[in-house]
Amino acid sequence: MDMHTLYLVVPLAPLVGAIAAGLFGKLLGRTWSHRITIALVGVSFAASVAIFQDVMAGHTFNGPVYTWLTSGDTSFQVGFLIDRLTVMMMLVVTFVSLMVHIYTIGYMQEDPGYQRFFSYISLFTFSMLMLVMANNFMQLFFGWEAVGLVSYLLIGFWYTKPTAIYANLKAFLVNRVGDFGFLLGIALVLMVFGTLDYASVFANAQNYANDIAPIPGVSWNLLTAICILLFIGAMGKSAQFPLHVWLPDSMEGPTPISALIHAATMVTAGIFMVARMSPLFELSDMALSFVMVIGAITALFMGFLGIIQNDIKRVVAYSTLSQLGYMTVALGASAYSVAVFHLMTHAFFKALLFLAAGSVIIAMHHDQDIRNMGGLKKYMPITWITSLIGSLALIGTPFFSGFYSKDSIIEAVSLSHLPGSGFAYFAVVAGVFVTAFYSFRMYFLVFHGEERFGKEAHGHDDHGHDEHHHGLAPGQKPHETSWVVTLPLILLAIPSVLIGYIAIEPMLFGGYFGDAVFIAEHHPAMHELHEEFHGAFAMALHALTTLPFWLAVAGVASSWYFYMKKPSIPAAIQKKFSFIYTLLDQKYYFDRFNDWFFAGGARGASRALWKFGDVKLIDGFFVNGSAKMVGMFSGVLRGFQTGYVYHYAFWMILGVSLLLTVRTWF
Repeated sequence: MDMHTLYLVVPLAPLVGAIAAGLFGKLLGRTWSHRITIALVGVSFAASVAIFQDVMAGHTFNGPVYTWLTSGDTSFQVGFLIDRLTVMMMLVVTFVSLMVHIYTIGYMQEDPGYQRFFSYISLFTFSMLMLVMANNFMQLFFGWEAVGLVSYLLIGFWYTKPTAIYANLKAFLVNRVGDFGFLLGIALVLMVFGTLDYASVFANAQNYANDIAPIPGVSWNLLTAICILLFIGAMGKSAQFPLHVWLPDSMEGPTPISALIHAATMVTAGIFMVARMSPLFELSDMALSFVMVIGAITALFMGFLGIIQNDIKRVVAYSTLSQLGYMTVALGASAYSVAVFHLMTHAFFKALLFLAAGSVIIAMHHDQDIRNMGGLKKYMPITWITSLIGSLALIGTPFFSGFYSKDSIIEAVSLSHLPGSGFAYFAVVAGVFVTAFYSFRMYFLVFHGEERFGKEAHGHDDHGHDEHHHGLAPGQKPHETSWVVTLPLILLAIPSVLIGYIAIEPMLFGGYFGDAVFIAEHHPAMHELHEEFHGAFAMALHALTTLPFWLAVAGVASSWYFYMKKPSIPAAIQKKFSFIYTLLDQKYYFDRFNDWFFAGGARGASRALWKFGDVKLIDGFFVNGSAKMVGMFSGVLRGFQTGYVYHYAFWMILGVSLLLTVRTWF
């Protein structure tokens, strides 16, 4: 099989699986639905590995596959760009997706929508692959919208739950806001460059570096406008402040989705897109500053929200928001390869943490409240050890994968000289303590300490089941989940430990990305990082003397002391600083504001338009008004139509005399 056919196999195999399970799921039955979809995602992963080896041998590809539409001089094509950045994303997407597919067999086994679920996750994999393999903006936009659509279907998978319906609507609408900016950015590219092909746009970008954007009323630099508009799309997809509000609510979907959408794939689309657009972003320092500050706000302030969450999945969701903030900060510091490196390491350990949380939820009979857990270590050894590995990777423990990427981000920001880099540096360093604190708060409450399950629970449900009591019945003990759940955990734990150590040198300093990522000469952060780097082992040893490491240690130690030794302290703090607790509990009142201002405003405007526009203007004035006018006119005419002959004779005589008068006068 030649390489061009393999390129097609990667996205089309999951699409075939999605069609099979979606349209013929009833015929195929449960077992064959999951066999076919898993086998085809496996094929896609295997093909990605083969392409990876081919690309490492020096073969890249950039060309059209199919012309979809030609309009005037512009042709809209489906095309692939296979380079080192693409192929790394393909490996991450297909591997995590394969793990999630296998895990789903165990997690969704009792669910009536089993085949539909497999169809959606395969369709999601197809959409994501189309997005990362695109070589032009049109195909990028297709993949971008397709992942948005499938995430909407997945978040609202249990469509009988009002909270799930609210969450998927919220995700859809917030993403539309970002996508509107994204579409304007693409339109501006087409208007100025006359093409949507990446290579042509990047090659000519330098010529437009000092142009003013053709936007009436403002005098913005053209490339700054394009970059900020494209980044607004990334703010929606990658859940950056203030378009972050959809991501925590999207936990209403089943846990495998949380792992697929919020760990490895959809939320990283924005990060990938900015890295792919590096030749444009490098020409605008203002856009990079904007990216860095937005990322810094997200990294720090979303971490604070993780501290007070009691739902096991929401804690992990806020940590995702915070980590996406870290990636965005790295993009702003021109450390694109570091951002993509963190994207990769984060994909493994965050998928691991979500799936481990799901494993706990299954064992707890779908109780998600960490206040009802505790002491699970002895009942669930595999889930315990994999969760510990995931948590250690997340907080950046030396030698674990998360350490290499997170530490590199902190270093890169400290070397950046753009406006806003001082605030960003403070945010990413402070975020280390916050991350360690909430991660291990969850870890200790779930796996250590007293057993709090089997009592009267206060929690809620992850499944769309109508049982009145969730959680373990009194006297019931949790037990380790089946191999279809634990195998993906083990397979994700391995890269969560090793991949940072193995990949840091080639990906950051060995020129792994080659021409896929462009960095201007006046942004020296990556160059300086390279000079400081003396090998993965030395980097880990050096970290033991740095501030971020001791902040992480302090975070773990304080969460252990607060929640294992003296649980009275957090309760007292909560009482003493109840206003801060309320602020965090209300998520900084963003949702309240959105509900009141945007949703309420839209409803208010609609009501006003209906009362005035519909009832008064259209119905009252035009429809009923014209009817009344005709009625009045008819009433007057009716006065003349009496039915008496002498009346008509009188009018005839009057008419004749009038005609004679007129004739005489003229």
